[in-house]
Amino acid sequence: MSCEFISVHPDNPQPRFIKMIAEILKKGGVGVVPTDSAYALCCRLEEKNAMERIAKIRQISKNHNFTLLCRDLSELSTYARFDNSVFRLLKHNTPGAYTFILPATKEVPRRMMNEKRRTIGLRVPDNAILDALIEELNEPLMSCSLILPNEESPEFDPVEINNKIGKLVDVIVDGGILNNEPTTVIRFDENSNPVIRRVGSGDPTHFEM
Repeated sequence: MSCEFISVHPDNPQPRFIKMIAEILKKGGVGVVPTDSAYALCCRLEEKNAMERIAKIRQISKNHNFTLLCRDLSELSTYARFDNSVFRLLKHNTPGAYTFILPATKEVPRRMMNEKRRTIGLRVPDNAILDALIEELNEPLMSCSLILPNEESPEFDPVEINNKIGKLVDVIVDGGILNNEPTTVIRFDENSNPVIRRVGSGDPTHFEM
């Protein structure tokens, strides 16, 4: 299957294009999608082969925290466990450019978890294209930032992405030039206090104690 390069309006995504992208992912495809930070690699949650392809592109270890891209907080609660204090922080900061590392529920396949900690990365992105795609699929997407081997920053230019890895993925969703910062990563300790693991696009002061 050759790679499709599909340009989608960033504010008013064309439904026919969203359906085309969803069909490629439903067939087990690997996609490159825009987020509210940089571009990300993604596939459907149940597609083990697609996940292995993503890991190969990124050259990441089995203990890498993959991230679920969700529509809203109700979906987050299906895949992660958190108390009321954490819920309030999540509510005030979603959608947004944050990845939250939380204890995984039994709904999360073991291959997606950090095996040592049984955690999962979750986020509710603020991106109209991604919102429409997740809505069309009616399920979260498994993802990780598109940071290529030997690079420190994620990819932000869809034309460059096509030049670099177009032969390795099935669809590249052109949502325009994005910023080259990854998300801000927040972990919660055993007392539900936020711990900033990485500073990125999201404002970390929202979580400072």
